Amino acid sequence: MTNTQERTSALKSDPRMKHYFGSEDERRRMTQTMFDEAAPGYDKAEALTGLGSGAWYRREVLQRNGLKPGMALLDVAAGTGLVTVAGVELVGPQGRVWALDPSPGMLAELRKKVDVETIVAYAEAIPLPDAQVDFVSMGYALRHVGDLNLAFAEYLRVLRPGGRVCIMEISRPRNRLLRGLLHFHIAVVVPVLARLTRRHADVQRLWAYYGDTIESALDPEQILGALRLAGFTDVDCSVTLGVFREYTGRRP
Repeated sequence: MTNTQERTSALKSDPRMKHYFGSEDERRRMTQTMFDEAAPGYDKAEALTGLGSGAWYRREVLQRNGLKPGMALLDVAAGTGLVTVAGVELVGPQGRVWALDPSPGMLAELRKKVDVETIVAYAEAIPLPDAQVDFVSMGYALRHVGDLNLAFAEYLRVLRPGGRVCIMEISRPRNRLLRGLLHFHIAVVVPVLARLTRRHADVQRLWAYYGDTIESALDPEQILGALRLAGFTDVDCSVTLGVFREYTGRRP
């Protein structure tokens, strides 16, 4: 990132965020603790609440956007591996996969499912050499990035020429009815279902944060602009059911 490029958070300035943190350092400490504590019950809560999408959907998105056997994949903000597992299946035994996340607790859960190289780090500083991977994926975590310009510059740097980025994200629906239904799901349905996990306190807190970050997330046009600014071409965004977005781009 050049000196002329200002830091661009994935979240708008929103009073709700002040209840969680007051600075970038506080945000990192808070979210790492939150994800570490929720990690053991995360998958069960995610399956019950269903706000994300099923394994079939993640696999289909990766495949449709060009992930193929033999490729090298970096899954950023891999969490417990919901996208990573799909990626491992697609690249096959001849491929290679790295899973990156700032939460050691989440990566510990990931390693119970799949044998891949894990990296404790942030999207803004990826400890891999230049032009190392063919595909960068990110599943429903863009809202937790502190600096989109740095993160996207890093995605471009680690990709080989012609490599692709695919970012799955939950976004604020434009339709008022869908927006109300999403809010009801997050604010009412999720807390009830989270109690069924028997780890309701930590998981419920995380899902409440999810809901607030969805409301505070940047508009799609700003995210597309940041991808172009980083140097990506063929930048695009598709949306499913008014909620699930896929941001894609290619390194020239």
